[in-house]
Amino acid sequence: MGSMTKSDNDITVVHVMRHGEVENPTGVLYGRLPGYHLSELGRRMADRVAEHLAERDITHVVASPLERAQETAAPIAKAHGLEVATDQRLIEAANVFQGKTFGVGDGALRRPANWKHLTNPFRPSWGEPYIDQVVRMMAAIGVARDAARGHEAVCVSHQLPIWIVRSFVERRRLWHDPRKRQCTLASLTTFTYRGDRIVSVGYSEPARDLVPAHLLAGAKPVRGASKGYGA
Repeated sequence: MGSMTKSDNDITVVHVMRHGEVENPTGVLYGRLPGYHLSELGRRMADRVAEHLAERDITHVVASPLERAQETAAPIAKAHGLEVATDQRLIEAANVFQGKTFGVGDGALRRPANWKHLTNPFRPSWGEPYIDQVVRMMAAIGVARDAARGHEAVCVSHQLPIWIVRSFVERRRLWHDPRKRQCTLASLTTFTYRGDRIVSVGYSEPARDLVPAHLLAGAKPVRGASKGYGA
């Protein structure tokens, strides 16, 4: 039997967090557009998660470059005396419907101009390929793991990339019903590593009581709400 190295026993925890609620009065799918900040409720969600993680051994905090992710990460980093690092690979998925309304009951699916983007849900045809999201998210999470080796890290990202990378790790198909993503606002999808190998995946919602009921996983869609394609 070979000798055991230190890295074989190292436990590192990476919490991949979805940002809090965003101020979006016109209800557009904001995607990667700049200028979308946390709402007052979103800031409360971020503070709640910071409180939840205050006693954890967090040594590294990193976020998507988008404002809502940076603002969500800020109170967590502050609680641990850290600066928020930025990793472009944690960004929201690219989407051709960015800047448009695309929700239940708004007629988007009946517009002929949109049909060409809806032909292949398995790739998907309306945006960044799922496998590309897996590659970049796994790389970003791996860098965070290395930065916090033996401790814990927090990566703040967005719903679709988080759900896709979790699905990959848990060996589920990547195409899915967007209404059934288990990735509520300000939720934590937690990957525990032994050395460089993921040994468990967890999920928690420290701010669940602050999340509007229609935005919880599995909730009935609300007419006009552009929930379905990630945030």
